[in-house]
Amino acid sequence: MGPGPLSIQPVTQSLDSIANGLFQLKVLTQVGLLRPHRPDRVARAVYELQRWGTSPAAGATIQALLYADEPAIIDEAGQLTFAETHARSNALANSWAEAGIKPGHGIAIMTRDHRGFIEATIAASKLGANALYLNTSFAAPQLRDVIAREQPTAIVYDSEFGSLLEGAGEGIRRFVAWHEGEKGIEPTLEELIEVGDRSNLSPPAENGRFTILTSGTTGTPKGAQRAEPDGLGPLAALFSKIPLRARGTTAIAAPLFHSWGFTHFLLGLTLGSTLVLRRRFDPEGSLQAAAEHGADALIAVPVMIQRILELPDETLRRYRLPKLRVTGLSGSALPGELATEWMDRFGDNIYNLYGSTEVAWATIATPEDLRAAPGTAGRPPRGTMVKILDEEGHELPPGETGRIFVGNEMAFEGYTGGGDKERVEGLLSSGDVGHFDPAGRLFIDGRDDEMIVSGGENVFPREVEDLLAKHEKVAEAAVVGVDDEKFGQRLKAYVVTNGKAKLSEDEVKDYVKANLARYKVPREVVFMDELPRNPSGKVLKRELD
Repeated sequence: MGPGPLSIQPVTQSLDSIANGLFQLKVLTQVGLLRPHRPDRVARAVYELQRWGTSPAAGATIQALLYADEPAIIDEAGQLTFAETHARSNALANSWAEAGIKPGHGIAIMTRDHRGFIEATIAASKLGANALYLNTSFAAPQLRDVIAREQPTAIVYDSEFGSLLEGAGEGIRRFVAWHEGEKGIEPTLEELIEVGDRSNLSPPAENGRFTILTSGTTGTPKGAQRAEPDGLGPLAALFSKIPLRARGTTAIAAPLFHSWGFTHFLLGLTLGSTLVLRRRFDPEGSLQAAAEHGADALIAVPVMIQRILELPDETLRRYRLPKLRVTGLSGSALPGELATEWMDRFGDNIYNLYGSTEVAWATIATPEDLRAAPGTAGRPPRGTMVKILDEEGHELPPGETGRIFVGNEMAFEGYTGGGDKERVEGLLSSGDVGHFDPAGRLFIDGRDDEMIVSGGENVFPREVEDLLAKHEKVAEAAVVGVDDEKFGQRLKAYVVTNGKAKLSEDEVKDYVKANLARYKVPREVVFMDELPRNPSGKVLKRELD
């Protein structure tokens, strides 16, 4: 009897593994992560990577070996090298250990963008503690609810947030990261670092986790917990689409507690990049910092580059960004006209990532995508699957709008308080609806919970918002659904005009009527000085009356 049928599945899996390995090797070489170093340092770096995995602790340890005297952080307190950052985070971790913080304990972090955020995160990683990142715009009730649910052992905060945190977490250890005004009774991170043992720690039995909170635009923020990736595949996928380079300079304007800012802190640590931070976003200040330090990457949310472009022309001409390779955007919708205006002035360097706290990333739009199809969210990077599904879970063809489902290695593990996003065959709902064009580019049509039915027709506010953003007299607009006796629901628009431009309600309605179906014309138009937004740039529609 001859041999039985040969199974091709193991062979296919083996070929896929080889292909993925070659892809990672190619990308990491292009990025500059695989470059010549002294053999003894390379051996030690490999050893530390095996010990610590892909954690922030590993990044800090390895970069201190390879680039000890190179600048790691530049903030308003000055400059720290990689060796200093490593030693200081050792000291902080050892001081916390003496204070009773153990592996598996939770450390809540509520700071602006400065060294304290980074040192606290690395120290928590070295201890094996779990880090919980609090949004600096949360109100006291939200903070109380989150801390009561998550039960951290300690809170790290800037002194300006002390009053907000007064009633949150009775008996929790408190540490001040950035001090302003008179010093309180709580110890500061700087004091703990000064007295802490700077010797290296041993890796914990299990690495800590990071919990990024949802934006809370629709209620109490949820905690989205995720573990560290098993390998370098997700990093290689990002680097293949966004041309960041090792030992570059990254100016992070986006909040570090937000998943976009946090991602680039981790990427910068992996690449051995110098991180340029400012505690608060200021349009001219952020532009000046990027120019002064020769940044080759600027990480922001779309509303930030909108604010920069609103600066007087003479101010914009004052700052040149000749080294800027990447303007990385995420966190909220990117109008096509905004991307084009930025690239016309500062070069074709916008890379816009579409994703969420839960799914991590779904697609990335390159400058070529944004030139060819302004407003697109781009295409999925390697290792990510995106499908458009109807209400029954069937995949829709290009051009048809449906719910967006995403699958990749970086999806979250579920909400810390229980619950999950909807999953279909291993794919996670992004919470949005959209469609693919014939070229395979994704477009976001709106939130799946914002769709209204007006006179029997499905209407997505995002379409009207995008149209209004194109009007020469409109700076920005938000559209919501309201009850209507005749049609069931209609749209209501909130409009911010450009400067002192005059615009009437009838002009807005006529503009929409001339470009979209009549049932998409807002029933009412309200003019505002500015739209309410959270730090990541998302409009807080619940605050619109």
